[in-house]
Amino acid sequence: MQPPLEIWIAFNAFVLVMIVLDLFVLNRHNKVISIRRALMISGIWISLALIFCYGIDVTLGHESALNFLTGYLIEEALSIDNLFVFLMLFKYFHTPPQYQYKVLFWGIIGALIMRACFIFFGIALFNTFHWIIYIFGAALIYAGIQMAMPKSETVHPENNPVIILMKKWLPITPDYQGQRFFIRHLERWYATPLFIVLVAVETSDLIFAVDSIPAVMAITRDPFIVYTSNIFALLGLRSLFFALSGIMNLFHFLHYGLAAILIFVGLKMILEPFLTISIGIALGFIVLTISFVIIASLLFPKNINGTAS
Repeated sequence: MQPPLEIWIAFNAFVLVMIVLDLFVLNRHNKVISIRRALMISGIWISLALIFCYGIDVTLGHESALNFLTGYLIEEALSIDNLFVFLMLFKYFHTPPQYQYKVLFWGIIGALIMRACFIFFGIALFNTFHWIIYIFGAALIYAGIQMAMPKSETVHPENNPVIILMKKWLPITPDYQGQRFFIRHLERWYATPLFIVLVAVETSDLIFAVDSIPAVMAITRDPFIVYTSNIFALLGLRSLFFALSGIMNLFHFLHYGLAAILIFVGLKMILEPFLTISIGIALGFIVLTISFVIIASLLFPKNINGTAS
């Protein structure tokens, strides 16, 4: 059962209000967000997502609520891996901590728009060409295998074709100019390094969306559930970054768990016409996998040489 148009309008109005509140009230001034504040904001977003899940349970049914919760958990889990990339990008560009929140804010705004387009385009593809389910499923399995492979601890945005093209055609200031993305000097506009960081974050999220959105579509192709679970995960991403930035290295086994989840949902998608895996089993697998790799990471911490001790 699809929610009426009024529900879509109300949800997007809520998102818009929260974005305006975030930008113009809660974070008007450039400052480094403390871990305590970030944890508090993250807790608020998680609570709002759970309240929304309860609302879905009441209005759309128990199965829709489980689909939302499973999709939300997948997005949150995969987001953590994306946060590692953000952290490395900030280190590479030497982005001052007080400007990182602004980059993440506008990066998430761009991601919201891209995700909405991806979701509705992807669902239209599924509905028109059902055989594409096998391509998406195989892509998720491949992404899971790639994620399980050893990864470099550095990023190379200088090889990003978008950034290469920007540097070729757009004049860029050598230093940061406060929180500004552009400045005007001697009758000419210049981009600042902060804008380059924003582009790097946007392009990395674009690549990330190619895996994360099909992963949720393996659970459900209800556009409202896929859309809202993605939006809630994205809105809480900024605070989650600052809450986890200091302890991300503790979760060194996380990529194995995320790889297992991607392979699982890829297999679920491919086997869907022949074998039905209940949403309860999928949710249980995801929760147990994430819990296992987190506990394993804490019990067997990475030593100085970069291996588990």
